[in-house]
Formats: sequence, structure tokens, C-alpha cells
Amino acid sequence: MMWRKKWFKRFIKLKLYSVSIILLCLIICNIWVILKTNKYIHQSELEIAPYRVALVLGTSKGLVGGGRNPFFTERINAAARLYNAGKVKHFILSGDNQTPYYNEPMDMLDAMRAKGIPNHAITLDYAGLRTLDSVIRSKKIFGQNKILVITQQFHAYRAVFIGQYYKMEMHAFAANDISIYSSIKTKLREFLARPLAVFDLYVLNREPKHLGDRIQVHIED
Repeated sequence: MMWRKKWFKRFIKLKLYSVSIILLCLIICNIWVILKTNKYIHQSELEIAPYRVALVLGTSKGLVGGGRNPFFTERINAAARLYNAGKVKHFILSGDNQTPYYNEPMDMLDAMRAKGIPNHAITLDYAGLRTLDSVIRSKKIFGQNKILVITQQFHAYRAVFIGQYYKMEMHAFAANDISIYSSIKTKLREFLARPLAVFDLYVLNREPKHLGDRIQVHIED
């Protein structure tokens, strides 16, 4: 019986050590991503120079339980503010379009039109399945080495981090955040997504699921 107790104690210690190491790695990756990108994320239109192209990162327009997704709404509002302030000439709307019943780019397009942004100022990217895909495709497919990302601040760290890895001149404009009560699950997922991005870039060298021919972005001056 004594050897079983010793084995059990060693097993518990090993489990605790493993969990501690994993948690430490997650924390270190999060700190690294945030510190490396924080100065490139802006809260006010006055902080950023004019950009020819901005990348709006997609999300669902509706919540699972019903109602409008505030993250979606605030990203569209941020894009409209920048356009009306003369800070951005053209937008790439990048999101998921894997099924006939779910189309983030088209939903964003409809919302942008409702804000008075004309069709000629918009390009759709239907293959932005993940943040990594959207950022890399903005360079490799749409030819943008200098671009402004529009999303909430907690998400912008990861987007800019990916852009930096690909030697892009990338800044972010932070859309209005949502209350901690309404966004806690999303922010916890982001805590895990940042280390995953580090692993994707530095270990797996992961590429977007869909690449292809270059697409010209037509910008009216």
C-alpha cells in the first residue's frame, strides 16, 4: 500500500508541475504578444496617419442566443468613423464564408453600406477563416504591405503580431470594447489564441487554408 501512496503523490506532483508549466507558457506568450504590439494600437482617430487600406476583421453579426453582436457593430462603427474622418480610403472586409447560411464579409458589406460607405471603397475577402488567414491574405493575395487593422483592442494585439512576423507595416485602430460581463468568454478564448498564434508562426509556419491568385485592390483617389 505504501508504494501506491508514493506513486499517487508523485503522479499528483507531476500533474501540478505540468499544469504550472503550461500556464506559465500561456502567460509568457500573452505578455510577449501584448508588449511587442501595444504601441502600434491606437484608440483615437487623431493618433493615426491616413491609410489607403484598412482590414476589418470579421465576426458573426448575431449572438447565439439572439440579438446583434456588439463586437460586429462596433467594428463597423469604427470603420465608418475612420472613413468619414478621411483616415481610410478603402476597406478589405475579411471573414468566414464556409456555408451558404453564414457569410461574414457580406454581412459586413451590408452594414457598411448602411453607414453610407460606397461599394467602390470596399473589397471582400471570403477566405478569412481565422485572424491568421485574414492578415496573411491581406499581404499575399491583396498585395498590402502597409495596412491598418480594425478590431477590438484585445484582438488587435494578435493581428498586429502576425503582421509583424510577415514584415508588414501594420497598426491597429481599436473599436469600442464591450463590457467585461458580455465579453469574458471571448477574452478568455483570446488568452489561448495568442499562444496558438505563436505556435502557428514559429513552430508550424502555418499558411492560410486558402491562397490563390493575386487580387487587385482598386482605390479611388
